[in-house]
Amino acid sequence: MVVCICNAIRERDVREAARSGARSACQAYRALGRQPKCGQCVPFARAIIDEERAVA
Repeated sequence: MVVCICNAIRERDVREAARSGARSACQAYRALGRQPKCGQCVPFARAIIDEERAVA
């Protein structure tokens, strides 16, 4: 599933960044070499990161 259309970031990319230590959407985007543009994806990315942190 695509999380961020502006940056073509997929859910698996955000999950991988979270598993690598990203604790926020901005940290995950930086880990992927990108930054949020319009911001509509940030809440969804944050939820994915929270899920990954809960499982770990």
